Amino acid sequence: MMGSSISRGMLRDPDPSALPDRDDTAAPEDAGRLRLPIEGMSCAACAGRIERALAGLPGVREVAVNLAAQRASLIAPVGLPAAAIASAVEEAGYAVPTETHDLAVAGMTCASCAGRVERALGAVPGVVGAAVNLAAERVRVTALGGAVAVADLVAAVAAAGYEARPLDAGAPVAGEKPAASAGLDRERMQVGLALLLALPLVAPMLLAPFGVHGMLPGWVQWGLATPVQFWLGARFYRAGWSALRAGAGNMDLLVALGTSAAYGLSLYGLWRGGHLYFEASAVVIALVLLGKALEARARRRTGSALRALASLSPERARLRHPDGREEEVAAAILRVGDRVVVRPGERVPADGTVREGESALDEALITGESLPVEKGPGDAVTGGAVNGNGLLVIEVRAVGAETRLARIVRLVEDAQGAKAPVQHLVDRVSAVFVPAVLGLAALTLLGWLVVGAGLETALVTAVSVLVIACPCALGLATPAAIMAGTGAAARHGILIRDAGVLEAARGIDTITFDKTGTLTEGRPTLAALEPAEGTARAEALRLATAVQAGSAHPLARAVTERAASEGIAAAPASMVRALPGRGVCARVEGRDLALGSRRLMEEIGAAPGALAGRAWALEAEGRTVSWLAEIGPSPRILALLAFGDGLRPGAGTALAALRNAGIASVMLTGDGQAAAEATARGLGLDRVAAGLLPEDKAAEIGRLKAQGHRVAMVGDGINDAPALAAADLGIAMGGGTEVAVQAAGITLMRADPVLAADALDIARRTDARIRQNLAFAFAYNVIGLPLAAFGLLSPVVAGAAMAFSSVSVLANALVLTRWRPAAGVRTGRTPGRTS
Repeated sequence: MMGSSISRGMLRDPDPSALPDRDDTAAPEDAGRLRLPIEGMSCAACAGRIERALAGLPGVREVAVNLAAQRASLIAPVGLPAAAIASAVEEAGYAVPTETHDLAVAGMTCASCAGRVERALGAVPGVVGAAVNLAAERVRVTALGGAVAVADLVAAVAAAGYEARPLDAGAPVAGEKPAASAGLDRERMQVGLALLLALPLVAPMLLAPFGVHGMLPGWVQWGLATPVQFWLGARFYRAGWSALRAGAGNMDLLVALGTSAAYGLSLYGLWRGGHLYFEASAVVIALVLLGKALEARARRRTGSALRALASLSPERARLRHPDGREEEVAAAILRVGDRVVVRPGERVPADGTVREGESALDEALITGESLPVEKGPGDAVTGGAVNGNGLLVIEVRAVGAETRLARIVRLVEDAQGAKAPVQHLVDRVSAVFVPAVLGLAALTLLGWLVVGAGLETALVTAVSVLVIACPCALGLATPAAIMAGTGAAARHGILIRDAGVLEAARGIDTITFDKTGTLTEGRPTLAALEPAEGTARAEALRLATAVQAGSAHPLARAVTERAASEGIAAAPASMVRALPGRGVCARVEGRDLALGSRRLMEEIGAAPGALAGRAWALEAEGRTVSWLAEIGPSPRILALLAFGDGLRPGAGTALAALRNAGIASVMLTGDGQAAAEATARGLGLDRVAAGLLPEDKAAEIGRLKAQGHRVAMVGDGINDAPALAAADLGIAMGGGTEVAVQAAGITLMRADPVLAADALDIARRTDARIRQNLAFAFAYNVIGLPLAAFGLLSPVVAGAAMAFSSVSVLANALVLTRWRPAAGVRTGRTPGRTS
């Protein structure tokens, strides 16, 4: 279980007598008193505002807010959604913490089943929402903090006719059935037996075109069909009955009704000497079982990438004690600060820092980088990476859910469990699908009887309608594609946050890039330092180092590294103040100094003077120019500093790929115009916007959107977060700040701009597969149902088509698992993309 601001403070009292303020004469629709944790209250006015907001909800009474306990209590009617309670508190300016519960659900077979499970869970008091992933046989429930017990959720699913169990750390991950391998073997055995029994029944039909005629005796047909109908097909009766008890329908009910009608008509024919349809009932069940088996196999393949990620973390670790003794322990008991020994060929058990040894680590399944990465003392390592040929001693820095691998798995799980916006249409259709099919079958039966066909013909045609209708394809279309696409992306170092990102990527026509750390290496060096007249070079470097000594900015690091290499010690600085997007100012030895961009110099009134020409020349070479100035009644420039930052190797390849895809590229940078244009010319960018503050970057994106463009932003730093949030799609570069990652919809695990083009490509392809699947599923039913109703499809053909529909949708989604990034040649991976 995981969630945001998880709280155990919200409880529903199980015993009404324990509530002295409860009205025992209350109407039966009262559900009892709820206690909600509230975040953000600071005074009595806050409490009053929340009380008024909750009291305004229909049916709510006896609202009380406890400021000290940061909690509200109320009596709410059964029909009031938990989301409405949370929304009322949020509109008042506060928040109700929520938590999530993941359940594995067995027995779901189609979109109707998924919808019924979601509705059953949504009716549990305190549940905000539930999202079923049919392909993974999982459901994620979001509830008000502490309001819902897992047992209540399991009971609600059971009441809907399915089996549920909570997923914990050891539970199967996406795409993996809860059943053990023995259960899978049993399913394959049943499919094989069903086909073996059904084959003699259908063989005469298959051999007739070759001149071979003759039917099996009726009693032999009955003997072959009966075990298929009531033993191997028992699962359809059980699931269909559960659906009926819950007041709903599903695919199993349709199969059970259709095959039972064909079997019953055959018994009547056997008794009265009429036509037999045993082959129809047996073959339909055998084909549906075969389709379900193929479907289960395909489901496992769609979740293979996530299972591969989850399996990277080793179960054992070699712990080195302070006295030097080594002991093999469970990786789960490691703590921050422990030291572990990783031998050649072993996996790193947790995130940490190398303290002893040197080696090359294979991080391919984590970052998608196919080449080993050299690591030595002081370097960070990621849990799950494979050690090369050196012995490493690693100090643990993160364990369990806080490791990078665990966060990656959670992010991929969240994306695979989310619903694409288009799925809401499917949900509405699936809610009425089975009742509509039952109604159509009844109308088909009556229609054929009215036009004079016999009962036998009318009944067989109605059976075809029941059998061909399949909501499975509708339910699998979206989650199968999302699981396959996001899994393939994660395998190559691209993490997609949720399904909404896929739809956002579809319309992107312009992509904006930050410069430093995104298109460039982000490791600038001090290329030139030219003092103004009257200032010694060493003095200028000493003062510049003092101003930036406490800064983590890449340009500051370049200055301090140059000073250290020349043996220049920084003077102490005070009153240091960062000016986002412009520079920094500080007091050094009684002098007020500023170091930053030309814009900062204009603000303080310091003119470049004789250094202006040199600055333009350096910027024309693509250098980033900063100025050191003294602030005062007569501000003056002390020195010019020029920085060089090499382009990332993949920058040109990325922009070429985007051009080929018809996507315009724009660079947003705080650099001067000349330096920015020099970089743009070298990369072939379509446009550049220079001299921008962080808020200017967001405004520039706003202008592009106002012009009708769909904009993606690629960045890596804190300063990029506003622009990432403002864009239609934010893409955070690997190695960037946590703020940038949180503001983005896609995270790139490697600092490689080529991955930005690849991310758009796989997101677009996944969205396209979703729409192809949905179009196929809708078209299949739109075409198949009328054909069956008009008597143009036999029950056997209808059953084969129904099984084919689900398998074909999954097969179309599985094409995504073969996706490869376009950068394969450059990074050593095999190039090629899916069709």
